[in-house]
Amino acid sequence: MPDFNPTELRAGTAIVIEGAPCLVSKYEHVKMGRGGATVRVKVKNLKSGAIFEKTYRGNEKAEEADMARVKANFLYRQGETFSFMDQTNFEQYELTRAEIGDLERWLVDGQEVDLLLFEGKPIGVQMPIKLEFEVTETAPGVRGNTVSNVMKAATINSGAVVQVPLFVKQGDHIRVNTQEGTYVERA
Repeated sequence: MPDFNPTELRAGTAIVIEGAPCLVSKYEHVKMGRGGATVRVKVKNLKSGAIFEKTYRGNEKAEEADMARVKANFLYRQGETFSFMDQTNFEQYELTRAEIGDLERWLVDGQEVDLLLFEGKPIGVQMPIKLEFEVTETAPGVRGNTVSNVMKAATINSGAVVQVPLFVKQGDHIRVNTQEGTYVERA
């Protein structure tokens, strides 16, 4: 794989650190007074899920990861295994619960995701930041003496529970931020 200068790193860039593929989530270029400049990146190890910081100094190089992103659809779950199908060649891939991580709670049948392939093998998924879900269960909203925005629990069609405003009722469609697990708006 070709090496590149750490100043070329940006959020979303895939690099290899100690033989494991990592995704850059935050980039910071730091210039010291008399010393040389450093590049500090916050990365997520795509195999283990660990999040850590890495600092590049002077003439160090970052190795580009052999990563591919493939548009795929979630098919079904069987025990601890999740099946996905590539939209272009209809090839099926399987990932374990450990590889999916917390994103499991946002998966519904037919959900489109970006499948991450490292050296041709699936290692994880990336979901859109905002997704639309249907509220399947929630208590009726009762307003009392409230001054601020009051929230209530609602179960969505993926099975996850999200805090929503009082006006949201069963059957409504809402948008949820999948990274933070929070209500965004009514759809």
